[in-house]
Amino acid sequence: MSGAARRFQRLHAELRARICLLDYPPGTLLSETALAQEFGTSRTPLRRVLARLEDEGLVESRHGVGTLVTDVEIGEMAQVYALRLELAQLAGTLDPLPVTPEMLDEIAGFVTRGEALLAAPEPRGFAQLNMEYHSFGLSLTGNAALREMTERLYFRTARIWLKSIPHMDLADECAIFLSELRETQTALRAGDTQAAALIRRAHISMSVRRMSG
Repeated sequence: MSGAARRFQRLHAELRARICLLDYPPGTLLSETALAQEFGTSRTPLRRVLARLEDEGLVESRHGVGTLVTDVEIGEMAQVYALRLELAQLAGTLDPLPVTPEMLDEIAGFVTRGEALLAAPEPRGFAQLNMEYHSFGLSLTGNAALREMTERLYFRTARIWLKSIPHMDLADECAIFLSELRETQTALRAGDTQAAALIRRAHISMSVRRMSG
């Protein structure tokens, strides 16, 4: 991968994370000039990143206004979640990768961080850990097309949880998340990536029902 491609990916990942963690709330106007100065880049590659974010549904370009962060509502995302559920279980059956010692170390780290989060629940910390854990889940399949589609749909819906948390029990959500991490660790220790994928699917389904309740 070229240096330019790596810079593009880093900038895209950073702006996407800021949007999904609500550092840039819906309606935020993204200044090309300010972002170019912050990241030390020209406006041409920045515009490519913004175009990709628009294609992913995270921003929209309005003539005469600029690039605005979009909003998201769970009612509008029902079909996206339905597809995410089906893709989640495919991670365990479509080109599953063998469980490595590195994977086991990684899930152990997630469990440790989940325990710390439960001890001191914090919405942004929860969302950040969930985003990193999602990326870990993608490492269980060798199917590039599945990884790409799963990642795209995840970030389309990632903001819903943070928007819903004022109406939910944060400590309870942290406990449920830790349970998922521990169950996944048990499955991976047994070398069962299919079970790990089904655990993820079940927790996505339960999350949707809690946010919709």
